[in-house]
Amino acid sequence: MGQQTDPLAARLGFGPGQVVQEFGWGDDVDEGLRAAIEDVVGSELVDEDYDDVTDGVIVWWRDGDGDLTDMLVDALTVLDDGGLVWLLTPKPGRDGHVGHNEIQEAATTAGLHAMTTLAVASDWSATKLANRGRGR
Repeated sequence: MGQQTDPLAARLGFGPGQVVQEFGWGDDVDEGLRAAIEDVVGSELVDEDYDDVTDGVIVWWRDGDGDLTDMLVDALTVLDDGGLVWLLTPKPGRDGHVGHNEIQEAATTAGLHAMTTLAVASDWSATKLANRGRGR
């Protein structure tokens, strides 16, 4: 009936009833996008300490946050096979922007491949990361 799903949050591919884990939350994250994801899945995002199986992960990441490969490996720890991984980084020209080459290198080392990148908020881009698969 009165479905008011945020189209950008819906494009991330999460669905009702899914458990989405969030890494890298800070004062600079887009609270509107977080709320929209929570609306789509029907529950709050779980934090970095959650240790049960998750259906998806969002990682807020800025240049200077540390080792991106380590973060991605940590993010995969409780992710169900085939779960969604979205890396959220500041858009080009914003403080903390992370270049595509750095994302691709960290993803590859973590066993992932950078796929689609979307503008999901005024200051943030989202890059979908997927398992590389057997064929590499």
